[in-house]
Amino acid sequence: MNAVLIAVLIMLILSLLRIHVVIALVSGAIVGGLIAGFTVDETLSFFGAGLGSNASVALSYAMLGAFAVAISFTGLPNLIVSKVVSLVGREGDSQKRKLSKAFLLLVILLVSISSQNVIPIHIAFIPILIPPLIKVFNALFIDRRILAVIMTFGLKAPYILLPFGFGLMFHEIIERNMNESGMTIELAMIPKALALPVLGMVIGLVIAIFFSYGKEREYINKPLGEENQEKDNFTYSIPSVVLGLSSVVIVLILQYLTKSMIFSAFIGLVILYLYFAYMHYKGNFQLSETETLMTNGMKMMAFIGFVMIAAGGFAEVIRETGHIDFLVEASANIIGDNKALAAILMLLVGLLITMGIGSSFSTIPIIAVIFVPLAEAIGFSTMATIALIGTAGALGDAGSPASDSTLGPTAGLNVDGQHHHIWDTCVPTFIHLNIPLLIFGWVAAILL
Repeated sequence: MNAVLIAVLIMLILSLLRIHVVIALVSGAIVGGLIAGFTVDETLSFFGAGLGSNASVALSYAMLGAFAVAISFTGLPNLIVSKVVSLVGREGDSQKRKLSKAFLLLVILLVSISSQNVIPIHIAFIPILIPPLIKVFNALFIDRRILAVIMTFGLKAPYILLPFGFGLMFHEIIERNMNESGMTIELAMIPKALALPVLGMVIGLVIAIFFSYGKEREYINKPLGEENQEKDNFTYSIPSVVLGLSSVVIVLILQYLTKSMIFSAFIGLVILYLYFAYMHYKGNFQLSETETLMTNGMKMMAFIGFVMIAAGGFAEVIRETGHIDFLVEASANIIGDNKALAAILMLLVGLLITMGIGSSFSTIPIIAVIFVPLAEAIGFSTMATIALIGTAGALGDAGSPASDSTLGPTAGLNVDGQHHHIWDTCVPTFIHLNIPLLIFGWVAAILL
């Protein structure tokens, strides 16, 4: 039995059964390690060695969670909600609500896309932008599954297609690894080869917005970060709102300049703490509340932090088994000269690897070594090979419980405990983004 296949399947099945994803990751890693011939101690040692790989991201989210809750103390979210209610109407004029919903979805799509290239901050925008808008989404009866698909699309499609920001990094990884594996390509060829697979994702996005999750869905208005908190009615003033907006802009700029979510969130918190200290001096705020603020913010993002740390351990065990190469080679032995079968099996192998590791960027070097000579032997063109490797690497980034492309949206949308990571983020993104990507990637490999 292949340890990678079994480990990933166990992780996915347990997650779908609503077993906590951290437990699913640990269980899959242990079983995978045992199947590979490791002892329990060896498996746990590998798992422990991988925990630190995502620790900085986990701390970043804890800091950004505290910052998101601190923003609510400025009254900025309440101002946004009041303006939306005044525009839509208390009873909710259907036409106005539709227009407001369309505008909001478009803004979130554009911000998500821009986070990969124009302002390459990746998932850092989510804990800053989404929590303050939760009540707005509720007022407009937006199904949050649409938002999960939109954000994951924006986090994924641009780097697959566009050679800018994170997309340039992804394309350079493809070019370097294919050249090193014996197939000479140029960067300019990659967007052309991956245009059709990304078109599939666009179609999936349209289906999600207008058909799958187009109906209204009602949520309960709850305080952010602390579901049982009684008071969630922070007043706002022009100075407090300006300070809140300014701190958000400063955090985004610093994240872009320093490439550090931890430092940028820290500076944002310092700015807000200075404001709270001033309010305390004026007698309008108890400074002791900031301790609760920080704790509640960390609680809000604790889920994504623990999952990312556990995912690092799971990925390390998967790599140490050495069974990824066996999985690729076994697929090669089955294929023969059948191009259609070869394409689908190569894509499915990429899907399994990425679902386990949770990173498209880490998958490309693993599969390129085998896929390049295999594609040449079967008779795939250079463009078809690029489509296969690029698509196979990208598959699984959406839909994977351990991917930051799904963990990021969940972190923002579940701040009030009403958005399930597996069933409201992973399953919708897998169905609407991964399946079309798989189908259109297969078509591209056959046609190019």
